[in-house]
Amino acid sequence: MKRGRTVLALTQGDPAGIGPEVVLKLAAATGGGDYLPLLVCERRAIESVVDLVPALDPARLVFFDSLPDREGLASLSGGELAVLDPVGGGPPVEPGASGPADAAGAVAAIDAALELARAGTVDAMVTAPVSKSSIASQHLPGFLGHTDYIAERSGLERYGRDYLMAFLTPDLQVALLTTHLPLRAALDRITAEPILEALGCLHRHAPGRIAVAGLNPHAGEGGLMGAEEDLHIVPALERARERGIDAQGPESADSLFARARRGEFDWVLALYHDQGLIAVKTSAFGVATNWTLGLPFLRTSVDHGTAFGLAGKGIADAGPLQAAVETTLGLISGELPRGRG
Repeated sequence: MKRGRTVLALTQGDPAGIGPEVVLKLAAATGGGDYLPLLVCERRAIESVVDLVPALDPARLVFFDSLPDREGLASLSGGELAVLDPVGGGPPVEPGASGPADAAGAVAAIDAALELARAGTVDAMVTAPVSKSSIASQHLPGFLGHTDYIAERSGLERYGRDYLMAFLTPDLQVALLTTHLPLRAALDRITAEPILEALGCLHRHAPGRIAVAGLNPHAGEGGLMGAEEDLHIVPALERARERGIDAQGPESADSLFARARRGEFDWVLALYHDQGLIAVKTSAFGVATNWTLGLPFLRTSVDHGTAFGLAGKGIADAGPLQAAVETTLGLISGELPRGRG
């Protein structure tokens, strides 16, 4: 395989969710195009959904028992699909019901893709959704999602702001100051220093015109509706601009996302999870891509969850995964995100 051929690791997500189905559906539609998919998916997960993907000939699947290298992938013929089983055994998957083996398998797939990315075997890892509650309760206490787990495994600091969760859509780019925290806990972290660190991270990895959302209605309206803007956001913005960061605000969140979609800003820094994600998913659900800024390799994901209620029915839509792959290829080629460099 020439180095120029892009290789993407596609992880299974939770085996009991729709991840294995959409991964197989996307792989079945993949020919000898711009990239080679490497499916990081347990054999038992594939067996649970392969009958739901009639377009896929199981004879195309070539299983690797250990981490392949690029030369090993190059040995595949044009119609074959590489599969890495990160576990190598386990009970049958019960679609819609995530058990301990599913939680462990989901994390094992992340770990394997992480090693492939670190080794340079793959050019990016694209992750299907996992169940944070299943993993945290049945396998890895404290697990809060792909973003923090992968970043911490890569040696990055969650609140030293070495990385950010960001979302890319066709006309909106949003980064999050805080992510998977209860709202009351998130509010305690909306202070000047974390905001400044987040702006610095965003500027380093995807520079552009950044607008910071206000926390209170109408961005506090001069203190009438809250003091956090004047106490925390304004000082952070002043210091950021002193460092050459193109940042402004605080902007009233009720109109900011519409303004960004019109092209007034390249990025919105949202202060808490739902402030940013309601806008992203209202405007572009199914075509948005989750991108972890700051990693030493590229990691992206779909914008939806495990959809346990759809698992095992053959009706899961691979379109969001296809959109994430297309965005990933754009990031690799340097075409995205808007305003970068």
